[in-house]
Amino acid sequence: MNNLKTLRGTIDLLPEQLIKWQNVERIIKEQLLRASVKEIRTPIIEMTELFIRGIGEGTDVVNKEMYTFTDRGKRSCTLRPEGTASVARAIINNGGINGSPHKLWYMGPMFRYERPQAGRQRQFHQLGVEFIGYQSPISDVQIISLAWQLLQKLGISELNLEINSLGDSCDRKAFQKSFLKWLEQNFDELDQDSKERIYKNPLRILDTKNVKTKELLENAPRLNNFLSEKSIERYSIIKQKLELLQIPYVENLKLVRGLDYYSHTAFEITSGALGSQATVCG
Repeated sequence: MNNLKTLRGTIDLLPEQLIKWQNVERIIKEQLLRASVKEIRTPIIEMTELFIRGIGEGTDVVNKEMYTFTDRGKRSCTLRPEGTASVARAIINNGGINGSPHKLWYMGPMFRYERPQAGRQRQFHQLGVEFIGYQSPISDVQIISLAWQLLQKLGISELNLEINSLGDSCDRKAFQKSFLKWLEQNFDELDQDSKERIYKNPLRILDTKNVKTKELLENAPRLNNFLSEKSIERYSIIKQKLELLQIPYVENLKLVRGLDYYSHTAFEITSGALGSQATVCG
């Protein structure tokens, strides 16, 4: 047994560590109970097609990071890399749970095959909150406020909130057409990673870490110039409400999320106390 070790990117949680772990879980559950958010539990393993359709075939998660295998029934199965797709499937499979709006949360292990580093493992634990059937921008503010308060309650310091609007699908389609044309005109100057993304998931190029490409993107079309009046109004309401709640924020017009199902409000909360792996919520 001495030669048997944990797989790379996985860790054991020993009794001393679990005391802290369980304290974090207790605080999380207390906060969610106060916010009238109910728990849902979905399987750790799902049909691969769920994540291809739900997350997006051109995303890094689907293309590079999923733990996928064929089971004995010759079905393609995947260890869940995130929770939203599974929650959406559960709602659909169970008849929309009577068709009424729901505030749901889940917590548990997720799996992504990526390079392990400080604060990032291949099996990691994630808390997710899903508001199903809520159209109002107030619901976005509620989720941001819930996340902000929860992180403060957990004692995480030096919190910073960045927000952006991705608009709706029509806004993004108009922007993507213009952005793609610009990318094609500047193809030779892009870094290799961005070149590979250009026809798969071009919006992710906005989030590049390549310094040269970042400088090049300063001259690219901007998504905020393609937002409809309705999207702009929604975004303005969110900013006004955050200010009323005294939650400080910074607008980051290049903030995008890596999964295809995102629309309208994108946000990330980082901590200046955590070093390079600073993002704690999004």
